[in-house]
Amino acid sequence: MLIHELLGQRLHLIPEKGIYWEEKQYLILADLHLGKAGHFRKSGIPVSDLIHSKDILTLDKLISRFNPVEVIFLGDLFHSDHNQGWEVFKRWIKSKAPLQFKLVLGNHDVLEEPNYRIPNLEVMEKLSLSPFDLTHIPEETELYNLAGHIHPAVRLTGKGRQSLRLPCYFFGERNGLLPAFGNFTGTAKIKIKKTDVVYAIADKTVVRVN
Repeated sequence: MLIHELLGQRLHLIPEKGIYWEEKQYLILADLHLGKAGHFRKSGIPVSDLIHSKDILTLDKLISRFNPVEVIFLGDLFHSDHNQGWEVFKRWIKSKAPLQFKLVLGNHDVLEEPNYRIPNLEVMEKLSLSPFDLTHIPEETELYNLAGHIHPAVRLTGKGRQSLRLPCYFFGERNGLLPAFGNFTGTAKIKIKKTDVVYAIADKTVVRVN
């Protein structure tokens, strides 16, 4: 784990692909895409829900490790229409009370509004917590923007034309990107400028690469 200092704030970059904001004691994650396995099964593609169970177990361990006052999801918490995966997650999130959760809605968060009526879950379109504006899709915002959606990755090259694509944290001049927390997600290689700061995640380690 590394600490990225940004606008006077200490952001702990976790190898499990989340940020612990030290000053606020918030745990911030993006793009869990829970329920995606069930979505694939509806299309006749056999994918086990165990992959999502592992993500929840990882999240549970992070909550135990950092003891945050709040957990913030930067969108795409649930991948598709309602299925049993949401009911499993709903029971889990209720079991974590009095811990509070916030969901900044993403483009895949398409459940009907009553499904989000969970006592310790607050749902919103955007969240401003100075010095950051938290969104799902990257935006040009008044404050520094932290977002998900992109599933950022960086390609590292070695000798003999070897290359490796790794999920990463990205911090530009006005925007930062979190890697996708969910394991059942793809990645997208991002363009990097000399002034950008990028941390790759490899072998349960966070390493600065730019």
